[in-house]
Amino acid sequence: MFSGIIEEFATVVAIQKDRENIDFTLHCSFTDELKIDQSVAHNGVCLTVVRIDGDTYVVTAMKETLLRSNLGLLRVGDKVNIERSMLMNGRLDGHIVQGHVDQTATCTAMEDADGSTYFTFQYPYDADMARRGYFTVDKGSVTVNGVSLTVCRPTSNTFQVAIIPYTMEHTNFQDIRVGTVVNLEFDIIGKYVARLQQLQ
Repeated sequence: MFSGIIEEFATVVAIQKDRENIDFTLHCSFTDELKIDQSVAHNGVCLTVVRIDGDTYVVTAMKETLLRSNLGLLRVGDKVNIERSMLMNGRLDGHIVQGHVDQTATCTAMEDADGSTYFTFQYPYDADMARRGYFTVDKGSVTVNGVSLTVCRPTSNTFQVAIIPYTMEHTNFQDIRVGTVVNLEFDIIGKYVARLQQLQ
């Protein structure tokens, strides 16, 4: 489990296709603290560390992950938001994030907010998915590229988030532009509530 509080961004240093899988080699400042089999969220996707080599480590994304996320769009040199799993004695500074990306969204607008920036994201609307809790609510939580954020101005298939300068500097939001594809994980609490309503 994760909190959506990004530790830093890793840099992609190599990409290797292995049949339907892709192995990503990344560099970050705490590679020496990682262990084989450890879970690390990459742009919000929980992946397992499979190899460590000096100051780099390798994770593998399978076909299903590549279809649901933006990982298949990564190129060498790209920045990837990373977060290690939560410690049980830690504070939940963000919200409950599973590391299971639901789908992607596309940035459709950026607007200056006198120091911060509003980003608007659009995702394909699916009525069945919405009934199952895959939607956003005003002032609710959403995870964008692994970052825990508060929703503003939601519609059936769009929402805004406000990014403060600190978040812009320390995550790959600094590279997001109109047209950029991002990963979304909708709030797990909303999914459970929707499921309970279906069972009644």
